[in-house]
Amino acid sequence: MNSTTVSRFARGLFAAVVAVSLAGPAVTAAHAESEIKIVVNKQAITSVDIARRAAFLRLQRQKGNLQQKAREQLTEEALKMQEARRVGAVIPDSQVDASFQRFASNNKMSTQQLTQVLAQAGVTAGHFKDYIRVQMTWPRMVQARYGSDGSSTQDLVSKMLESGESKPSTTEYILQQVIFVVPQSKRSGSYLGARQREAERMRAQFSNCGATHDMVKGLTDVTVRDLGRVLQPQLPGDWKAAIEGTSSGGTTKSRKTDRGIEFIAVCSAKTVSDDVAAAMVFQAEGDNGASDSADAEKYLDELRSRAVISNR
Repeated sequence: MNSTTVSRFARGLFAAVVAVSLAGPAVTAAHAESEIKIVVNKQAITSVDIARRAAFLRLQRQKGNLQQKAREQLTEEALKMQEARRVGAVIPDSQVDASFQRFASNNKMSTQQLTQVLAQAGVTAGHFKDYIRVQMTWPRMVQARYGSDGSSTQDLVSKMLESGESKPSTTEYILQQVIFVVPQSKRSGSYLGARQREAERMRAQFSNCGATHDMVKGLTDVTVRDLGRVLQPQLPGDWKAAIEGTSSGGTTKSRKTDRGIEFIAVCSAKTVSDDVAAAMVFQAEGDNGASDSADAEKYLDELRSRAVISNR
């Protein structure tokens, strides 16, 4: 295997064995001096914990302030597991280990290879197993309390980790967003209609995503956003049906939004499975936990309200 396949590591860890062959010693969070950074109801979260979660977020190709995201995720997970221990709902080590083994097998690795890859990435097998335990425990707790699933994303993770079956397939889209900006002061009257006609003219001339940026040159207040790779379950609800109904190389109909007149260009659409579908499970879109059900959010808010949390 060569270095060109390393990027596939974040796409379900299928090619994670590549990391084992990388030259040089791994730089992991374990080498850092540990300091207490957060205390959640007397439970300490250290700088090493945060570094490992940030490394895990990097494997998921998440953007933004990964240190802050790591702090938020670990704080929430501490609350969830404290509650799980209180009600006696913690998933036992045997089930977590079995899920870890199945995950390795599904990604064509031995548990030893997966353990080594995670260590080299700065995550460690222990941190990943802690993550697995939360994903398996929390949906069951929410279901036991409210009779509903805890989270569509977390439940999918739980089912994938527990299942020995092949990972599901989904559609991978490469998308662009074109925005004809309309200021709030011009939302009424003929200006909005004129912008709509401009957008429709551009749609009629659209050929491919590679030409979009050139097409908007000379146009006033038009923005092109390269949204990149988006998997079908991650499509925003207000655009989902329109994108799914658009062929590769085409565009959705334009519509009015808070920003102005917009349409989405579907650069490509293809069916993917295995490693890419696994990446969908471990990739957060926007902020982590946004897909939690109302019951799961209510439960977590309750835990937060009575918790003592100290950030340092």
